[in-house]
Amino acid sequence: METKCPVDARCAAEISAMLTPPSPLQLQEYFEEIISERKCHGIEVKQDGNLSKGVYATMELKEGELILKDKILVGLQHVPNKLDCLVCGYCFQFIESVEYQIGRKLYLQSLGVPSCNGCDEGECSSSSSNNKACLPEGVIEALMNGELVLPYSDKFPLPSTVPCPGGCQEAYYCSKSCAQTDWESSHSLLCTGERSESVSIEALSKFIQHATETNDIFLLAAKTIAFTILRYRKLKVANADRSELSLLLEAWKPISMGYKRRWWECISFPDDVDRSDDTPFRMQIQQLAFKSLQLLKAAIFDEECEPLFSLEIYGNIIGMFELNNLDLVVASPVEDYFLYIDDLPDPEKEKAENIARQLLDALGDDYSICCQGTAFYPLQSCMNHSCCPNAHAFKRDEDRDGQAAIITLKPILKGEEVTVSYIDEDLPFEDRQALLSDYGFKCRCNACLEQDPNKK
Repeated sequence: METKCPVDARCAAEISAMLTPPSPLQLQEYFEEIISERKCHGIEVKQDGNLSKGVYATMELKEGELILKDKILVGLQHVPNKLDCLVCGYCFQFIESVEYQIGRKLYLQSLGVPSCNGCDEGECSSSSSNNKACLPEGVIEALMNGELVLPYSDKFPLPSTVPCPGGCQEAYYCSKSCAQTDWESSHSLLCTGERSESVSIEALSKFIQHATETNDIFLLAAKTIAFTILRYRKLKVANADRSELSLLLEAWKPISMGYKRRWWECISFPDDVDRSDDTPFRMQIQQLAFKSLQLLKAAIFDEECEPLFSLEIYGNIIGMFELNNLDLVVASPVEDYFLYIDDLPDPEKEKAENIARQLLDALGDDYSICCQGTAFYPLQSCMNHSCCPNAHAFKRDEDRDGQAAIITLKPILKGEEVTVSYIDEDLPFEDRQALLSDYGFKCRCNACLEQDPNKK
């Protein structure tokens, strides 16, 4: 039975306005501003008559050239990964110091907290502490309080930690500007340390627990709704004469630019579910989203922004992430540090190798875990798929935060579309088509046309 949400019927007109695709002019103006802010050269976003959009080269691009670095609109670090990596809650670069990162990991390890090196939810396992070397007493504390400075760690400086302005002791930042930006854009409504009349801390904790136990994509949707509510409130202060709907549409504008479908209609079909159970599976996903929405509504509901708490909007927000998000990956400076020590010439290595070896033996195989999460990038999300793409997302050595770096795989001519692959393009034709069906299209790229067994 299909789940019914009362807000959907009550706010049908507002929801319809919010989900109406932007006009070509609105889209052009928005992305021209984004491209200018990113200082991207050589690309533009264009929309065709079917309201789909793509990224095109405005100049010749060489193979291996950086096309763009796209800032995150909304992103999150996977909850289990927070135990392994302390990063800025806004830009996701590692913070504090190499010593603190190592000491913190060893401290949590000493408490029996498991590492989550890319494991699935609930499958985290701790490399048995019995197999790891013990450190002299006081070393972990000295690493964390700054008393022990490791040789050559100055080669890997990290920004100091700035605590959450709301005092939640869950979010940390690399600078006051990142803390203030995240605080103003979403975190102030989702901070369990903030005492606010508009936020129920107990209800928020229940929402977070449910998201952590089911799917942390709900946390990303909550950040998006909080982001929109706070933009609405700012706009209302500056534009008291405008209608609530016009202000809400303006606040919603950055989200309106992303391609959307209802989450339960586009979520990838699990391998362990029989295809004949398609309808029951998608209804179950819809019910899961509704349960999450009700918990979020109990925590941060804003009457003037009621359409945001409709199942239709919530489902489309999550669907936008399902279809467009990139994995958020930031390499660990701890791994870089140990690799640097290992590559030192012998006379210098002797100075550092003893303590480095002790720390490596104590950390075990999980010493190099990177920051892992998921994020929505406005420009990257406009790039269409091809099974023979001419660009890809690729982190270079110098890319040390959550921005998406898009690099060319081959020369791209002026006027040619920039494409990426949404899936593993090395899969057989039938497998690629099955995976891409969840995106709502049948790929007709050159590779698929050539490999299609039904081609004429």
